[in-house]
Amino acid sequence: MSSSGPGASNRRGKLIVISGPSGAGKTSLCDALLERLPHAVWSVSATTRPRRGNEKDGSSYEFISRQEFDRRRERGEFLEWAEYLGELYGTPMGPVQRAVEAGKHIILEIDVQGGIQVALRMPESIRIFVLPPDMESLQARLQGRKTESAEHQARRLAKSDGEIAVARDSGSYPYFVTNDTLPATVEEVLGIIEREMAEG
Repeated sequence: MSSSGPGASNRRGKLIVISGPSGAGKTSLCDALLERLPHAVWSVSATTRPRRGNEKDGSSYEFISRQEFDRRRERGEFLEWAEYLGELYGTPMGPVQRAVEAGKHIILEIDVQGGIQVALRMPESIRIFVLPPDMESLQARLQGRKTESAEHQARRLAKSDGEIAVARDSGSYPYFVTNDTLPATVEEVLGIIEREMAEG
C-alpha cells in the first residue's frame, strides 16, 4: 500500500468497529485488516465465556469471572459491554484511547449492542456491519466450525436475523458490507477506511 494509504498519517488513529452475525466472517476480515493496515492493532475484549479450542488468554480474549467483569463495569472501565447468549463481553477503554492517541488504528470486533454504544461514545469511529451472502451460507459456516453444539448453532442462527434488523434500524452503522468472498470484502473495507481518513 502506498504511503498515502490508510494509516500512513501522523494524525490520531481510528477505532474501526467490525460487527455482524456469527459466521459472517468477521474474524477473518479483522485478521486480514491487521495484515494490510499499517500501525493496526487488535482490541482484546474481556469476556466471561469459556475459552474455545486454542484461544489464549490476553490475545484472543481476556477471560475473566463475572464478578471481575461487574467490578470493572461499575468503575466505568468499558467503552462498551453487552450480554450475548448468557455471557458478558466488554471493551476496555484504556487500550483503545492509548492506541488512537498514538496514531494507531485499533480494530474492534463486537456485536451490534456494543456497536450502538460505541457510536454514542466515539462517534468518530468507523463502524462497519458485515453481512453474509445469505442465511444458507451463514448456516454452513457455523456448521463448519465444529466448536459448538447443534443447539448452540441454532440459537445463533435464530439471533442473526434480529441482529441485522437492529443494526439497520439503529442508524449506528454507516457501512454495510456483504462478505461474499473475503479478498473482495477486505478491499472494500480498506477503501472505506481510506475515505474516512481522507475526510479527517
